[in-house]
Amino acid sequence: MGIVWFGLLFLLLSQVTLEQIEPLSSASEREALLQLRASLGLRSKEWPRKPDPCLIWEGIACQNGRVVKINISGFRRTRLGRRNPQFAVDALANLTLLQTFNASNFLLPGPIPDWFGLRLPSLRVLDLRSCSIVSAIPSTLGNLTNLTSLYLSDNKLTGTVPDSLGQLLALSVLDLSGNSLSGFIPTSFAFLANLSSLDMSENFLSGPIPPGIGTLSRLQYLNLSSNDLTSLPSQLGGLTSLVDLDLSENSFSGGLPPAWNGFRNLRRMVLAKSMLNGPLPRNLFTASLQLQSLVLRQNNFTGSLPVELWSLPSLTLVDVSANNFSSLLPNSSSAANATVLVLNISHNRFYGGLSPLLRRFGFVDLSNNYFEGKVLDFMHNVSLNSNCLQNVTNQRTPVECASFYAARGLSFDNFGQPNTTKPPVTDNSGKSNKIKIILAAVLGGVGLIALLVLLLVLLLLCARKRGNSSHRGNGVGPAPAGASPPNPAVSTNFPNVGDSFTYHQLLQATGDFNDANLIKHGHTGDFFYGVLESGIPIVIKRIDTRSTKKEAYLSELDFFNKASHQRFVPLLGHCLENENEKFLVYKHMPNGDLSNCLYYKNTTSDDGSLQSLDWITRLKIATGAAEALSYLHHECVPPIVHRDIQASSILLDDKYEVRLGSLSEACIQEGDTHQSKITRFLRLPQSSEQGTSGSSTSVCAYDVFCFGKVLLELVTGKLGISASSDSEVKEWFDQILPCISMYDKELVTKIVDPSMVVDEDFLEEVWAIAIVARSCLNPKPSRRPPMRYILKALENPLKVVREENSSSARLRATSSRGSWNATLFGSWRQSSSDVAATPAAASGPKLEGTSSLKLSETTGSQSQGSFHNGGGDVSSSRRRHSKEIFPEPSVSHEVERLDLE
Repeated sequence: MGIVWFGLLFLLLSQVTLEQIEPLSSASEREALLQLRASLGLRSKEWPRKPDPCLIWEGIACQNGRVVKINISGFRRTRLGRRNPQFAVDALANLTLLQTFNASNFLLPGPIPDWFGLRLPSLRVLDLRSCSIVSAIPSTLGNLTNLTSLYLSDNKLTGTVPDSLGQLLALSVLDLSGNSLSGFIPTSFAFLANLSSLDMSENFLSGPIPPGIGTLSRLQYLNLSSNDLTSLPSQLGGLTSLVDLDLSENSFSGGLPPAWNGFRNLRRMVLAKSMLNGPLPRNLFTASLQLQSLVLRQNNFTGSLPVELWSLPSLTLVDVSANNFSSLLPNSSSAANATVLVLNISHNRFYGGLSPLLRRFGFVDLSNNYFEGKVLDFMHNVSLNSNCLQNVTNQRTPVECASFYAARGLSFDNFGQPNTTKPPVTDNSGKSNKIKIILAAVLGGVGLIALLVLLLVLLLLCARKRGNSSHRGNGVGPAPAGASPPNPAVSTNFPNVGDSFTYHQLLQATGDFNDANLIKHGHTGDFFYGVLESGIPIVIKRIDTRSTKKEAYLSELDFFNKASHQRFVPLLGHCLENENEKFLVYKHMPNGDLSNCLYYKNTTSDDGSLQSLDWITRLKIATGAAEALSYLHHECVPPIVHRDIQASSILLDDKYEVRLGSLSEACIQEGDTHQSKITRFLRLPQSSEQGTSGSSTSVCAYDVFCFGKVLLELVTGKLGISASSDSEVKEWFDQILPCISMYDKELVTKIVDPSMVVDEDFLEEVWAIAIVARSCLNPKPSRRPPMRYILKALENPLKVVREENSSSARLRATSSRGSWNATLFGSWRQSSSDVAATPAAASGPKLEGTSSLKLSETTGSQSQGSFHNGGGDVSSSRRRHSKEIFPEPSVSHEVERLDLE
């Protein structure tokens, strides 16, 4: 009998083994796999051509002779495939029984095709993480009703999340994190009853969290961090299966809902940097018996920590730093079961004596509170700075501590001295104080006079020095002021500018500089496309020193030698061995420059029509260019002026990341910034708006003006604005600028690029960027915003138009973070004109007949305090002095909370 059972078992195992290695029976599917192998450029190492795919191809799984699974995660392309990677997977449409497609960490630049949701009915798992996918999520994915797992994280997806995803009733895992998705979270997600994991973190989602999310009883993992969500529904308390909750770095208003008492299985709660306020609900932790990690840092919570928190047996991390909690620590008996390993309650208002409860913690940060008394003997891994403790360094002053305790009607031990409830009273020796005040006034006056005399002497010396020498052509990069340009007659040594190529290598790479490889004729040289022997695509600039200034290539090499930033086009090396020709070798940018990339041929259609860049990509390009200029203007010492900002100077890599080029004209800003401010203050003839050498392009304000033209080009789609002549610029401005108004959003629709699809969600951003562009085009250079403010505006475009046009509690709560906006555009808002002029003096010759932006010359002053107390105070912003030269933006609200008391 045993032998019979053994034989049956052996026969069964043999059948299973034979079924697993059954060869591919469908000729059409074999052909589809070969097409996929070719279109993706897969190597023979993983997918050899001749053997049967089901038997030997890596990542292929078959059932009954049909392909059911494809996994190319992390595969490497062939050398040819790496040159032009695309989302070319059309052959998948013939694999009708395919259940799993995993291409994570495999480069697939391009959009997800619409047919994915129409011709793969059996698909259950779609994994496209980190594939460099662009464009929007196709709504047709909602037809994949068998889908259980959808991973689209860490790509470049834009647009809104389609409502149709709510039709995926079998879906268990949905991961859309790490993209640029915007709009609201679809309410249709409430129908995803089988969902166990939802991750939409690191996007630009806004609005409230749909209450229906709280009905997903199987949801265990919820991550909506790093968005711009505005409210927390009380229904989330119904997520009884939730294990991990992360809602950090959002813009919530109000406090935690009292109904959040149903988290029976919650182990991790992260609500950091989410603008939450008020006390914590007393019943929040009564049911959370499994909670291990609680992170509430950098909010505005008040009151005390619920005593129930300290009794949770599994707790290992508590971080409630940078809030406004104010209470005593519980004694050890009330937290007998506490097992916390790390406790951070710094930057709050905790007070009283140190509790023996702290004995149970492995690491404790109590800094920036008001604890008093003595330090306990057992306390070792503890940070105690800025408290009111005895025999400890770096503590608050007795006056500060006494004031804190007196305000609460408590006594303070005054560092071991007799108790007091009031701060020390200043000695009333009036005569002594008067003498001190008189002496201080006299000495201060003498010192001020001496300082003014010294400044005047320095001004005269600087003016004389400038009269004898020209600053134009100074060395570039963050070098000491006054550095001399490299001498072309001297052998140049640049250790940070890449490899030294031979002339033969460059001839081989460009096919003897064949005209077919000519990209364009630049004003400093000709640009050729080439490929190195290693397969790396490059661009070579050939400089004829007989027709171009010999110093040009040396200045550019000197720039790259001293300046380093990811937003500059990478310089791979140089070839200086020929006497009359010099060569600079750059990394090739697959998407060319903005002037030829704003519109591109639509490869998905047969008519060869042009397709324009979407708004998200345009805003990304503008922000990248601003980062590069902000580095030159504000991080280089002395500041560097690019002097050639236009669409053709903004190069784009395969991910549309900006790499700024045309750096041969870069030079140190004329004059000294501090000296210029002093001359303005003393009303001396030499002002920052006039320049110092007669040049109109060697100041940072000129770059700002040119950048404003680039922004107009991105908004309107009108190619050539940034490279136009003076007369052409006047015509552009006369057409465009009257349609840019701070107070009328609809006007901007008249100039928006008609080929760019802009829904209502993005129209406000387009409006905001148009306003930023107009501010850059202010005819007075001193009134143009610095690049660091422009960069901040591009990173937060909605704050540009919402700061004064909204009275919501959320914006009032964030006014301290957004007050840079009122500072930046305060003078713009005073304008009574809708037309700006081209730059004067430091920005180039003023155009005849161009109307100027009229700025009111009010004489009243206005402090920034009004913006801290209410972002919607329009009247106060309009009273701002029109001659203010943009001050530093206000410290962020989050940082301000760290500096308590």
